[in-house]
Amino acid sequence: MTMKTVVVGAVAAVLLAPGAAALGVATLASPVAAGSGSCIWDGDAAASLGVFGAVPSSLTATNTNGESVALSKQQLARAATIIAVGDNGRIPARGQLIAIMTALTESSLRVLSNTSASPISAGIPNDGDGSDHDSVGLFQQRPAAGWGTVENLMDPVWSSRAFYGGASGPNHGSPRGLLDIDGWQRMDPGAAAQAVQVSAYPDRYAVNQPVAEKVLSAISGVSLTNDLDCAQPASELPANLAPGFPGGFVTAAATQLGKPYVWGGGSFDGPTGGGFDCSGLVLYAAYQASGGSIRLPHYSGSQIHAGQGIAWNDKRPGDLIFFSYPGAGGPHHVAIYVGGDRILHAPRTGDVVRYGTIGEFSGEVMTVRRLG
Repeated sequence: MTMKTVVVGAVAAVLLAPGAAALGVATLASPVAAGSGSCIWDGDAAASLGVFGAVPSSLTATNTNGESVALSKQQLARAATIIAVGDNGRIPARGQLIAIMTALTESSLRVLSNTSASPISAGIPNDGDGSDHDSVGLFQQRPAAGWGTVENLMDPVWSSRAFYGGASGPNHGSPRGLLDIDGWQRMDPGAAAQAVQVSAYPDRYAVNQPVAEKVLSAISGVSLTNDLDCAQPASELPANLAPGFPGGFVTAAATQLGKPYVWGGGSFDGPTGGGFDCSGLVLYAAYQASGGSIRLPHYSGSQIHAGQGIAWNDKRPGDLIFFSYPGAGGPHHVAIYVGGDRILHAPRTGDVVRYGTIGEFSGEVMTVRRLG
């Protein structure tokens, strides 16, 4: 949910439970401006990048052919999903770049149906219709080649996991994802993309490398430099998280990184409508971490009464932070505290489940509650 517009409509007046701690916070420093350079990408960038802040409303970049490429917020939200899935899987930044390059080339960062080959795809949320063999989705992966079912490949999170592959990939190396390619880190990014996609047009991926670099920089909030690591990870989970609360609560929410924000989305069993809203993500994670014993309502104004109030300085990973506009009767947003200045949440329409910072809500009233 945006800080400037309450997308849920009018918030009912809510009296904070006794002991709830509420306070405003000062403005925090923003990350270094994105897009000021480009990575050499001739080494293994070990750090993965996360989604930082709101998905941009648009972006324009130039490919190696000198052509201008304009991307919409929806296309950038798809890129944010690819980045978030890679971050959750600890994919090096170089791999995230290759994945964005590939999706740019294959689908222009759109989830494409294929109604001629797979009529069922028309009924699955999509950004347009394609017609290449039986290919569908962001990466134009083919069910006939064993990449997955149509339903799998039309899910941008599932298809991103399939592209990355590796030990935690859904296809277990057949077909091979990026991590299943020996020496992919030392390949030219375009060649690495081709090794996964096995395209009849192997040179086309490299054309979009500068566009992908700008997208990765803009969404991660990290200025890509000539440092081979390019960035430090912004979204590592705290070490040694235990099951239950608070550890399992944070971990359960992190399994949904990259899922799109859907107003009213989320249930005890997972996403609905393809994604989550802020309170839907919280109720899902709480239910999963508690083994089904915690069943929160699907509304932040009601969730604020759950658990116990915690003083701001006593907060710990796994606590809930509720955000309210000054003078409002109740919260408009809820997030899971991760540590430091970081939170995990489903922010707003057009965004995805991602890590963020408390500083995104500077000047708002913040209330901490602890479940479990």
